[in-house]
Order: sequence, then C-alpha cells, then structure tokens
Amino acid sequence: MNATIQITQHPEAPSKKLFWGCFVVLVASAFGFVFRSYLMHEWGIRFDLSKTQQGQIFGVSFWPFALSIVLFSLVIDQIGYKKSMIFAFICHAASVLLTIFADGYWMLYFGTFLFALGNGAAEAVINPVVASMYPREKTKWLNILHAGWPMGIAIAGLFGITLLHFEVDWRIMMLFILLPTIAYGALIFNAHFPVNERVKAGVKYVDMLREVGVLGFLIITSLCAFELGNLLGWGTPVSILVIVAVVAFVAFYLKALGRPLFVLLLLVMVPLATMELGTDSWITDLMTPEMQKLGFQGGWVLVFTAIIMTVLRLYTGVVTKRISPLGILAFSALISAIGLQWLSFSAGATILLAAGFYALGKTYLWGTMLGVVSEQFPRGGALALNITSAVGQLGVGIIGAVFLGAVQDSEIDSKLQVYDLEHHTTYHGEYVTEVKRSIFGEYNALNQDKLLLADAETLGVIAGVENEAKKSALSTVSILPMGMFLFFLGLILYFRAKGGYKPVVLEGAPESLH
Repeated sequence: MNATIQITQHPEAPSKKLFWGCFVVLVASAFGFVFRSYLMHEWGIRFDLSKTQQGQIFGVSFWPFALSIVLFSLVIDQIGYKKSMIFAFICHAASVLLTIFADGYWMLYFGTFLFALGNGAAEAVINPVVASMYPREKTKWLNILHAGWPMGIAIAGLFGITLLHFEVDWRIMMLFILLPTIAYGALIFNAHFPVNERVKAGVKYVDMLREVGVLGFLIITSLCAFELGNLLGWGTPVSILVIVAVVAFVAFYLKALGRPLFVLLLLVMVPLATMELGTDSWITDLMTPEMQKLGFQGGWVLVFTAIIMTVLRLYTGVVTKRISPLGILAFSALISAIGLQWLSFSAGATILLAAGFYALGKTYLWGTMLGVVSEQFPRGGALALNITSAVGQLGVGIIGAVFLGAVQDSEIDSKLQVYDLEHHTTYHGEYVTEVKRSIFGEYNALNQDKLLLADAETLGVIAGVENEAKKSALSTVSILPMGMFLFFLGLILYFRAKGGYKPVVLEGAPESLH
C-alpha cells in the first residue's frame, strides 16, 4: 500500500484498524446495495412482486438511512460511537438473515429497512470518527474513507456477475454480504474510539446545534417530513404542520439562524447528490445497448467506473497536497459537467471513455464536501457533518429523482413528436396520453397500459426514442454541476478576499497523525 494511505500511529490515536473498520463498513453497505439490485428481478418472479412493490423495496433502501443518521447524530456523543456501531452490525447481520428466510414481500421489505437503518447508524459514526482522528487532514481522509463505497460496488459487481453467470442460488448470493459485515465487526469490536473533536474542545451541545441553526433544521426537517408524508400518505398540510412545529421549537430553543455558509453548502448537496447518485441509477441502463454491441453486460460499466473512483479516492493525498478543497470541488464539478455532455452524444467504445471522464469528475465531490463542512464548522460536531450527508440522500430522493424523471419525460415527449413528423407516424398521439403533475408542474408521460398492448415494432421505436431521450437528458442534467462549478468558484474568490482557505481547528483538538 502506498505511503499516501498508510496511517501512522499516534499516542492519542486509535489503532489504524479502526480506520479500516470504518472503511469496510462502506464496503458492506455497497454489497447490500448491489446484491439487492441484482436480485430484485428474481424476487419479483419468485415472490410474485409487482413493479410497485419492487420500487417500494428499492425506496426503503434510502429514507431510513437519512433518518437514522440524523437521529444518531443528535445523541451519538451521549451513547458513544461503539454502541452505535454495534447497533449497525446487528442491523446488517439481521437484515441478511431475514432476507434469506423471506417468504414474501414484507420480509424482503423489512430486511431492506434494517439494512438501511444500519447504514445510517454506521455513517453517523464513521464520518465524525475519521474527522476527529485527522483534524488537520479531514478532506484527504474522508475521501479515502469513502473509497470504501466504490470499492464495494466493484467487488460486489464482479461477484454478482460471476454468481449470476453460474446460476448460484440467490440465498447464497445474499450470504456474501456477511463477509464485509463480519470483517468490520471484527475490526471495531475491541477498537478504542476517539473523543469527538467538538467534545474534546469543550464546545457545548447547544452550541453544536446553533452551528446548524434554524435554517439548517428547516432544510432537514422539511425533507424528512415530506419523505415520511409520501411514505405514510399523510398529505402536504400535515407535513407543513410538522415542519412549522419542529422549526418553531428549534427557533425558541436556539435563537440562532445558523451559519450562512453551512446553510448554502446544505443546499448545494441536493444538486450534487442528484448529479452523482441520481444520474448513476439510469446511466447504466442507458449504456447497456451500447455495451451489448461491444459484447459486454451493462453491469460492467458500473464496475469500470467504480474501480476508477476507488483508485483515485485511495490516493487523495496526492491531490490535496497540490489543490485546496474548494479547488478540488470546482474542478470536479467542471469535469462532471463535461463528462455528462460527452455521454449525451457518445456511442460505441467512446461511451466508456466518456463514462470514465464522468467518474473522474464525481470522484472527489462527496468526500470533499464533507471535508469542507468539517473543516469550516468543527463546532457543529457530528451533527453538522452527518446532516450534510442526510440532506444529500433525502434531496436526491424527494427533489432530484423527480427532476431527473421530469427531464426524461420531457425529452421523450418532444423526441417522439419529432419522430412522428419525420416518419409520418402517430406514436406520440397514441402513446403519450397521460398528463401528470409533479413539483415541477404538469408533464406528458407514456401510457404504460397502452404500451402493454403495443406490437413489437411500436415497442422497438419507442425504446429507441427513450434511449435517445435519456442521452439527451444528460446534457440537461449537466446544468447542475455547471451551477456547482460557479458556486465553488465564488467561494474560492470569497475565501481569497479573506486571506485564503484555512481549516478551523478547535483549541484542544489533537494534532494530525502526520
């Protein structure tokens, strides 16, 4: 292993195996995500699941994560890091066992729910633990930490492709998730966890809350309330009532709006997560036809980009020595925008180059955002750091996914009209007949009931239009990272006017381990 990613021992520091334990947690999370994605089709057939039920199982992979990471962040300094990690381990192991013995929808649903709950509890620990271990190298080590996710995607992807090829029983495939789960459990069981940087510096709990402030709680409470409203069906008025009640209590208790820069960074996490997590969900599907022309499964694209991201994140130290965190964010956003534009018109083998370029762009965004938040707002402790992740996860589910869907529906609508004009057909009038409404307004959508009755020629034409629409939509989505690039460029100029970007180090915080 290169010296860049070795951990030097320090009298006050935990054993290096604690860092690798935190790292393997993300590998386990990725295993769960990949194997469930691979097996969903088989579950649908075996357990007679509708597409709606399959979507609900996928959906429960996300919102419990965001809720648990926020709730644990509020109490984690009181209950301790180790107890939270043990809870996460129990959730992960129980999830696998519950899924293996599943006999229908509800056991699969609750198995996925438990896994997501464990993911949130674990990430509530690993981000502040690593930030506390390396208070003067947070961006570097948080990026290295988050190499665990793409590494898990790559390894699980290779396992999954191989196991599916040999038609291995799905229950045995699920057991593979226990490998990284047992590994991180063994690494952290006897590890000594550090005292949080905020706690060690004597920053009061209420002062941690004030860093987030009324505006920060308004953002996270709004996302949580609308997500639960969608899940439980309690409607927008109830969601608004919950938001007003929580924010009013927070305002009365804290009497602080929160740090303006922190609030802006929270808002930026929504387009960042949409561009990274949301786009990933359909880029692989988009590239499948092109990959099949080359003789490969579409899943190889996911493995390819994950390997690129893993290697680059593991060697973040090479980058942070030369570029400031804000410079990394600005550069990454620009490369992501170019990569998405390139993907929008690529074909054949070129699509792999474009996908690699896009992977390069998004590699450092998430970890560096966490690094900047932790470096600029250490008084916010675990709460500020983990709310940032939660806003990203919830934002992509509530806002980002709707935006991506609306862009694709709009492209299909317009391109099918163009196709009809060029070929003197009437596909648009026959099959784009549903008027739906989202937070972005009304839009026209394909009528799926009519498509079920369509002939093979019609399905082929519409599938081709959908594929072209997705590629064209990538060009529209590139607006998000381009906007982020301008924002980060503004931050660079702002800090330069103040004498340059410098991490805030609390008095009493430990020295860096290097």
